[in-house]
Amino acid sequence: MASHERRSTHERERATNHHPSRFGGPPRKVTTITPEFTPADRRAVLDRAARLRQLPEADRDAIRIAQDPQFPRWLQQITATGGCAHPVHLAGSTTTLDGTTGEILHYYDTRNEPGERLHVRCRNRRATVCPACSRLHAGDTYHLVRAGLLGGKSVPADVRNRPRLFVTLTGPSFGPVHKAVDNCRPRRGAAACEHGRPLGCGAVHASNDRLVGQPLCADCYDYTGHVLWHAHASKLWDRFVIEVRRRLASSAGLVQSRFAQHARLSFARVAEYQKRAAVHVHAVVRLDGPNGPGDEPPAWGTTGRLSGAVHASAGRVRVHTAYGPAVGELELRWGAQVDVRPLRVDGDGPDDDAVAAYVAKYVTKGASETGAGLDHPLTTYADIETVPVSKHVRSLMRTCWRLGGLPEYEPLNLRTWTHTLGYRGHILTKSRAYSTTYAALRAERADHMGYVDLPDVVTERQWRYVGSGHTPGAALIAAGIADDLAESRRLGAEARREGEWGR
Repeated sequence: MASHERRSTHERERATNHHPSRFGGPPRKVTTITPEFTPADRRAVLDRAARLRQLPEADRDAIRIAQDPQFPRWLQQITATGGCAHPVHLAGSTTTLDGTTGEILHYYDTRNEPGERLHVRCRNRRATVCPACSRLHAGDTYHLVRAGLLGGKSVPADVRNRPRLFVTLTGPSFGPVHKAVDNCRPRRGAAACEHGRPLGCGAVHASNDRLVGQPLCADCYDYTGHVLWHAHASKLWDRFVIEVRRRLASSAGLVQSRFAQHARLSFARVAEYQKRAAVHVHAVVRLDGPNGPGDEPPAWGTTGRLSGAVHASAGRVRVHTAYGPAVGELELRWGAQVDVRPLRVDGDGPDDDAVAAYVAKYVTKGASETGAGLDHPLTTYADIETVPVSKHVRSLMRTCWRLGGLPEYEPLNLRTWTHTLGYRGHILTKSRAYSTTYAALRAERADHMGYVDLPDVVTERQWRYVGSGHTPGAALIAAGIADDLAESRRLGAEARREGEWGR
């Protein structure tokens, strides 16, 4: 029987020419055997390909990734980032050497990783951008604020007995807006404004009503003042802190320049957008001795005196804008609504843990989540017309861009901050002595996980940025990992609470 007859009907031979080595030599014919598909096999393959084409792009990409031989290691990387939605891709190596002998103790190179790259967290605080990293940032913020209230993280526990306040400062009124209360703005005897629009609104708005925060008359609303107030809000806060110190010194009969020799004012503050798209400030304020948390405040440093200084300073502080022919010079101040609540150990006041959780919640909110702007900068004026915001916010953006083109406001970089309606400050700021830092919390977490340099070793690092983000399928898998980790943390927290209650 011929050789081709002795072979299976599902096999066929294919002759190819191969060179025996790179050093040359005559080619030789090598016979390779490949499977021969039957019509039924071909139909099965085509049916499978057709079904794959019907799947969404993300599902097809996820299947491709799962079939990769290095998928288990890729999954380990994504899990290590907590399911980060926009991981940073790095390429490079780390060499750990003995500081005395020069012996290589450990060597790591990304050339053995999937795609020859390592994924690390993006560390974005905004929940709308990366839920996984925002949860981690919220946890760090909670511990940062809580340590300044109750101690811990290198802060002595005695701080809980110091004069402490939870302060809320708002922006001034820039014009009447709809409110989420019974009979929004009932007005009697005033029919309309100079533009012919009603000055009152007798409707009852739910808290999620789109009209809440919108001006009753957009032509009467002071958009210029609103934007410039945002641009100077951080400066207004700095002046407020200075004024509180001065008020405390004066009330104690001290020379203002010598306040630092007797006491120290520590704080942590977070900025939050209201429904009317104006920033207001929540702050934890604490009075210490001159050396900070480890030092007792003077006898005159009482909660009542601190509260009085805060109230007086909020009504006194003023900031003036640069003069310009188009706008003139504006005098900026805090709004009339000032809330000052003492924090007491005996529970007569806001709970310390609740205050820390409140601040941590708002630090992860971006401008787009509150409907008061965007989380990314705008590059042209035309972009303002296409962004998904309300008419009120769009008008603020237009005003911000227009004012940004005036020479007197050039230092404010208003066009750069059009997406945040001119607000240029950080969402969370704190004084140096208030508590620990984000860097210290990250270092402590790395130490807990075992990612810490050993003594007497030298570490040489060579890394470069090679990309960021996920493919559609990778993003789908990462989101699932982030959800699983969040659910695991929730169940763990419930188990710990049940354990505490059962004691």
